[in-house]
Amino acid sequence: MATTGSENNKAPGSTGGANGMNVRDAIRQPLWLLAELTYSCPLQCPYCSNPMDFAAVKSELTTEQWLSVFRQAREMGATQLGLSGGEPLARPDLIELIREARKMGFYINLITSGVGLNADKVAEFKEAGLDHIQVSFQASSEDLNNLIAGTDAFQHKIEMARAVKANGYPMVLCFVTHRQNIDQIDEILDLAINLEADYVELATTQYYGWAMHNRDQLLPLKEQLERAEAIAHRYQDEQKGNMKIYYVVPDYYEDRPKACMNGWGNVFLTVAPDGTALPCHAARELPGMQLPNVRDLSIREIWEGSNDFNRFRGFDWMQEPCRSCDERFKDFGGCRCQAYMLTGDPAKTDPVCSKSPDHHLILEAIERGRMEAAKPAEKAKPLVFRNPKNSKEICGL
Repeated sequence: MATTGSENNKAPGSTGGANGMNVRDAIRQPLWLLAELTYSCPLQCPYCSNPMDFAAVKSELTTEQWLSVFRQAREMGATQLGLSGGEPLARPDLIELIREARKMGFYINLITSGVGLNADKVAEFKEAGLDHIQVSFQASSEDLNNLIAGTDAFQHKIEMARAVKANGYPMVLCFVTHRQNIDQIDEILDLAINLEADYVELATTQYYGWAMHNRDQLLPLKEQLERAEAIAHRYQDEQKGNMKIYYVVPDYYEDRPKACMNGWGNVFLTVAPDGTALPCHAARELPGMQLPNVRDLSIREIWEGSNDFNRFRGFDWMQEPCRSCDERFKDFGGCRCQAYMLTGDPAKTDPVCSKSPDHHLILEAIERGRMEAAKPAEKAKPLVFRNPKNSKEICGL
């Protein structure tokens, strides 16, 4: 359990952050609370953002404990609430959580696969005060969508997307893109148009957990990305004023890292199903994390005082070349989890950056992915899926 309120609790660099200011004096309020309500999920996606050992989490927060988390975060200034999972629809108290969060004044986003949803529930959620439903798809074709998801969900997703639109919500669709589906980018956007989507997120796979385990099979080829980017930009121009399309080039093909989570412990607060509080959903993978829990500490104690949240705030923790780079004010050194998974040191420059002495690791990963893609289906490495009840491995998608 993390401690608070003592000099021994300061993370590296907490005595002198930006412009020589004490990091604690510069801590912003959390604006976004991501509540991972459960790790239960009917899908088996091989890029799932849940930890690979999610099955070890046996105890979820109760309704009252979640409401306490919401209340504390709101009192600190959080305005956006994301209800996520796993599949948040697996929580029987979801309608109560939505209703009470609305009373607290949150803007509430439900992030769902649509499995377990029906038209009546969509209407109930609207009445309870839910502002936004994001429905995820695995592909634009029924066969590939259902293969990746591990369940015959495609037609149901279509119906639920239409129910969301019919109930007056903005139509928000999310497609996680990777090597197996990125060649469908035009079909994906045609589907979005057919469903009268208002917003479409072409969400590039982020390589943590399950996705990192499957990276060789999921990382797109450069030529795939170039084609997809050109198509996405064309649709953006054609749909201007009708549908907003968000497309971001994957980190591995950039020269500079993105500002992960808008800075460590700066905007986003994630609470896992068991009450573990994290600066980002993948942070539990880092060595030296104390993993404060909302059952033991208040949200304020965690946000302002825990070692975990202060660990990479400010700039004094940075190594070279980040420490003297002007880009550090834009990208904060990149992703700490990515730095750790690739180099073994979470304080290193994100290897995505071309200035990083470890940038060769990115180039090597791209080449491994290319070699894997060139193999005949019978020799390809199988994808490993997340669902322990259906943990099959499938080659040659």
